[in-house]
Amino acid sequence: MYQNWEELEQACNNCKKCKLCNGRKNVVIGTGNKNAKIMFIGEGPGADEDTQGIPFVGKAGQLMNKAFEGLGIKREEVYIANIVKCRPPQNRNPEKEEADACKEYIETQINLVNPEIIILLGSVALKNILGEQYGITSSRGKWFEKDGRKILPTFHPAALLRDETKKINFWQDLKMITNKI
Repeated sequence: MYQNWEELEQACNNCKKCKLCNGRKNVVIGTGNKNAKIMFIGEGPGADEDTQGIPFVGKAGQLMNKAFEGLGIKREEVYIANIVKCRPPQNRNPEKEEADACKEYIETQINLVNPEIIILLGSVALKNILGEQYGITSSRGKWFEKDGRKILPTFHPAALLRDETKKINFWQDLKMITNKI
């Protein structure tokens, strides 16, 4: 476990723990308020994120920005990170070994930010934070607790781009945050 942001960023930027490092343009560590009450965790960077080095800046990120706007949350007020810090090829889901290689990084980010609420965006984040036994469809919209933090799984914004019927559930899930802060 890294003790501070500088150690974490140095470790991430020099990481060669898995094959994802071979194709990256940028390591995508996280963005936002490093003392946020709310932390969002996705699966991994896409092409736009890899190019810019910032999570959730592509189409899924634009959808997230609209959700933040609707909730009256400023993006700068929350912290946003991913399970893996390098882009999986063709935006595929990270493999278990890749997620395991980054596990110490996301755990450090959670400890450094120390949020009250964590929103898990999609199945990859859910399984890596709460456990393999959970499925996103059955877990979304339900509050969990881990290490004294409230955790809410919901669909990944990219899933909404593929299936618009999920937008209603996503929005209802995110609205539940406003009752907790």
